[in-house]
Amino acid sequence: MNYLKETDPFLYSLITKELMRQDTELNLIASENYTWPEILQASGSVLTNKYAEGYPGKRYYAGCSVIDQVEQLAIERAKQLFNAEHVNVQPHAGCQANMAVYFAALKPGDTIMGMSLSMGGHLTHGHSVNFSGILFNAVSYGVDQETEQLDYNVIEQFAHQHKPKLIIAGASAYSRVIDFAHFAAIAKSCGAYFMADIAHITGLVAAHLHPSPVPYADFVTSTTHKTLRGPRGGLIMCKKEYADIIDRAIIPGTQGGPFMHIIAAKAAAFGKALTQPFIDYQKQIIINAKALATCLQEKGYRIVSGGTDNHLFIIDLRSKNITGKAAETALEKAGITTSRSCIPFDPEKPWITSGIRFGTPALTARGMGTTQMHHVTELVDTVLTNLEHAPTLVKVRQEVQRLCELYPIYQTEIPAATKTHHNQLYV
Repeated sequence: MNYLKETDPFLYSLITKELMRQDTELNLIASENYTWPEILQASGSVLTNKYAEGYPGKRYYAGCSVIDQVEQLAIERAKQLFNAEHVNVQPHAGCQANMAVYFAALKPGDTIMGMSLSMGGHLTHGHSVNFSGILFNAVSYGVDQETEQLDYNVIEQFAHQHKPKLIIAGASAYSRVIDFAHFAAIAKSCGAYFMADIAHITGLVAAHLHPSPVPYADFVTSTTHKTLRGPRGGLIMCKKEYADIIDRAIIPGTQGGPFMHIIAAKAAAFGKALTQPFIDYQKQIIINAKALATCLQEKGYRIVSGGTDNHLFIIDLRSKNITGKAAETALEKAGITTSRSCIPFDPEKPWITSGIRFGTPALTARGMGTTQMHHVTELVDTVLTNLEHAPTLVKVRQEVQRLCELYPIYQTEIPAATKTHHNQLYV
């Protein structure tokens, strides 16, 4: 029985409309994905009813015998997947995972060093408006102006100049392989802790398609969605020697009761990631990203750093005399969702940008391959060369819908009335 449909039809209709939006649009947002039905089932399970502050065998509430087994299953699967010494599966999100590491290893006012947000880093790596930049003395490194890639010699010089207590590697908009072993050596040379934030590339790391930071980093943080394709949540891995301080930094340090329904979903996702189909999926993500980038280059678009080694890339739109914001808006009207992005040394304001970020995890999850990447390129180029021509955007949206019908997200029947209303909203 569909309880929500009967008891709260308006909310039910909104959820149905969102399903319709997702199912009829091409999602090129690099940080988004479509999770499996098993994950949705676990996320909506009765485990949401249970308070379980603490850890397996050490809870503040009674009635946790089954809950303990669920969390331990998630922990053991994550350990196996990443060959990690210690795992904490309780962080509610990647932000909370990073916060816990900072609070475990640092004191307010300590110096941290991470990649600049404007160069491809993340808000929680020291940006001035974020807790990481407010509570800590944050200094940022970037990329080389010509190669648009990390220059480890410059990063090492910067580290010795500023003497951070924690060095952070990881990015939200960097398309090249990150040399975690080199980062670890830099951290060791200046007496700093080393944290790797692999939120974007976790699936690639799990599939051994990107070097793992686990052997080198003191702390590894991640989300469990994005390329990993699990539920929205966070994860911390660390050396055994830091297990106690990490666990205390989560509870009681920064969180209370864990989301046990989400931890169950994480366990399911880790189980999925241990299979060959998952590895094949990750391989196709990279193949699709390279194909899409190459096709766009052939259309005259400049790709930041010249290409991609992972699931995403940034397009520099300056040669087309387009801003990232304008491109994002027009593409959305045509049924293609993206995210505007700064390019290195961007002359535009952060909320305007000169670039746009594309990623292939979601399209790959739908079953699309290189042939479809060529098709997507044509659709994107048509939009970006006809930004304000409404009839063209309508035609592209119709073609997007036809393509999406061939690759549905879920085998779920969507009411015809919802489809009609959806089309009226967007076309």
